Amino acid sequence: MGGRTAQRQAVLDIGSNTANLLVTDADGGLPLPALSWKMRTGLSERLAPDGTIPSAGRKRLVEAVGRAAVEMRRARVDVFFAYATASVRDAPNRDRVLAEVEAKTGIRLGTLTGLQEAQLTFLAARRWLGWCAGPMLLLDIGGGTLEVAFGRDRLPDSALSLPLGAGRLTREFLRDGDPPSARAVRNLRRHVREQVREIAARGSWESPRTAVAASKTFQQLARLTGSAPLRRGPFEPRDLRRQTLRPWIDKLAATASADRQRLPGVSAHRARQILAGAVVGYEVMRGLDVEAVRICPWGLREGILLRRLESEPPEPSNAQWRSRTGSSVI
Repeated sequence: MGGRTAQRQAVLDIGSNTANLLVTDADGGLPLPALSWKMRTGLSERLAPDGTIPSAGRKRLVEAVGRAAVEMRRARVDVFFAYATASVRDAPNRDRVLAEVEAKTGIRLGTLTGLQEAQLTFLAARRWLGWCAGPMLLLDIGGGTLEVAFGRDRLPDSALSLPLGAGRLTREFLRDGDPPSARAVRNLRRHVREQVREIAARGSWESPRTAVAASKTFQQLARLTGSAPLRRGPFEPRDLRRQTLRPWIDKLAATASADRQRLPGVSAHRARQILAGAVVGYEVMRGLDVEAVRICPWGLREGILLRRLESEPPEPSNAQWRSRTGSSVI
């Protein structure tokens, strides 16, 4: 790495299933990947019914953040942005969890609001697709929340975040069996449909020229319904069509998790929650009258990096850029 002149930046994302570290060199205003590392945490599977993170989950979280810190030192990261998404942000014992992680790893995880996550993911999608996308609708299904945003510029004009994440809904509605009962699936679909009506009523959603979807859930649903595998690279066009997704809801509902993970694109650790993800994806596309979405390989992590590269850090929040020594960076 001798002779390196570009500042090396990293984003550490602690999600409901996986800890993801993205290390980049700032070159020409683009977040060029230098290192990508991830570790499965299975945090969503370890949450108590009320969302509390028990000792086993906290131990796994500490391990993941500690190993990520080692990777950042090896990669000679100059500055980093570390945050946790909804599973930690919404946990009743969040403050204890964040304090324990900091005490044992030296890294203070921040949190972003759902609205900030929607804005930054929208920015990433805008930069990936370019201005030719025109007015753009963004959909993003995470483990804890669903983000929806619409706009004509680099940041959205309207954005919402609702508790419709695939992991959260699986815990709340699909705990009675594997595969779940028909009644549980009906209750889930009814609940999602009602929430999507709120999205349609609360937001200002003009007819977009381009509808785009981010997140692993949408990527896996696209692969499940026939899009190209990820091994073909990020520039391979991929989309998800609503009518193609619809029959898969019934198929997934009748299939146990052990068998779902054998389906194209469905990873083992997302096999249980892919049904909830499919329901949310279908219902939000139906509710907003979207026939198909384009899959964007960039998401929240890239949005955070792009905002910094454009010399406009995220709005003040509970997460900050820090130097490798731990001090905050303006």
